[in-house]
Formats: sequence, structure tokens, C-alpha cells
Amino acid sequence: MRDFALQRPANLADAASAFASGGEAAYLAGGHTLIPAMKSRLRMPDALIDLSALGLNGITRDGDHLWIGAMTTHADVAAGATAIPGLAALANLIGDNQVRNIGTIGGSLANNDPAADYPAAALALDAIIETDRGSHVAADFFQGMFSTALADGEIITRVGFAIPQASAYGKFRHPVSRYAMVGVYVAQHASGWRVAVTGAGPGVFRWSDAEAALAAGTEAPALPADDLNSDIHASAEYRAHLCGVMLKQAVTLLC
Repeated sequence: MRDFALQRPANLADAASAFASGGEAAYLAGGHTLIPAMKSRLRMPDALIDLSALGLNGITRDGDHLWIGAMTTHADVAAGATAIPGLAALANLIGDNQVRNIGTIGGSLANNDPAADYPAAALALDAIIETDRGSHVAADFFQGMFSTALADGEIITRVGFAIPQASAYGKFRHPVSRYAMVGVYVAQHASGWRVAVTGAGPGVFRWSDAEAALAAGTEAPALPADDLNSDIHASAEYRAHLCGVMLKQAVTLLC
């Protein structure tokens, strides 16, 4: 890790100005991906801009949406997202106590790790990702491995999740990293079912065949393994099998 300047702006305007002031800058939320990348010199920013003083935390309900500030920790989501028990349960499955007490929902969504948990919830719960420059719907936000619709320097401020009739998350965790080797979030809305899968492929995706099967009250057909990840942890075929297992697990947990 090389030397860098640490800035802690008090408002969004100052944060954006610091990011644009020259050199390579990076926003610091929880830092669980950024700091290890800096230690290995995969990232070498000239400045870190700590977002912890911006007041972007807290959970509120507004009509049919649950709004969660971007700097709200996983632990606070687990304890406070009572309007969506499935989302609270998902947050409680992230990492360990140390990770849950430092990591943030906004940092996770902005990073868009292909094995992260929140992207599945965002897709299944038709989330709105608000930023200092506008907003993005979840369907357009996730654009591939570690890639999102965020422009350079754009800051997530809060996330609004549509409150479902019922939802749940089935997760098969890697025993060491506790990332999802496969995670399946199932949500029942008045408009129908939404099923999103994380960990299995190069990015989060909707599982339309599972949605149709749930609507029809039938068993979902096996997910094709063609576009799924195959690595030292699991083959594509095994991940496809796990998707079916985690789907069934989530359905049994619906609340």
C-alpha cells in the first residue's frame, strides 16, 4: 500500500468536489474490497474520501417502499429492516460480526461483486438506487462483474426496496469467505413473483423460469449451466443444481 491522502467531507457537495480535485480518488464506505485491493496494489488511489460523516444512514418506511441509507451497516439492516424480514435475514448472513458492523449496503451495491448478496435482493425487490445525481432502477443498475450504471464520482445516497407480500433468501455460503457460491432471493409481489440469483454467474440475474413456475404452482425446471461460473470451488453444473436447492430453501422460508 502506498501513501494516500484521507479526506472526510461533511456533505455530498464537498465529497464530489474532493473526488474531482485531481489524481485518482476512491470513495471509502465499508472498505472490505477497497482496502484489500490497496494492500495488494491493485488499487492505488491518491486520495480516499471517507463517506462516514455524510449522514447517509438509517431506515425509514414510506408507503410501499423501505428506504435504507447507503452508509447503513449490514448489522443495522439485519436489525432494522423489519418491514422486509427476508432482507433483514439476508443482511444477517453477510460475512461475520466484524464485517456486518462495518460493511455498508451502499458500498456493496456500488462494488457489485458477482457473489454479493444485496444485488439479488435489489433485483427481486425492484429497488430504486438513488444517488447525488439522480436514480437508477435495479434492472438497469447492475451491468456485469464489478460494473454498474454509476458514473465516475457518482455517490449512492439511499436505496428504496418495494415491500413485498413475502420474501426470503436461500444462500449456500463459501465456508471461508462466506460469500454466496449461490444465493437465490424470492419475492412475492401483488404483481407477481420475482426471483434473482447471485453467485452463480458473472453477475446477478433474474430467473424467469422459476418465476413462471412459482406463478403456476409447479416445480421450476433446472437452470441451464451454460453461462454459470466454473472454478476451483464449484463447477457450473453444481452451481446450477444449487440454484434449484436454494430456490426451494427460500420458498420454504417465505415470510
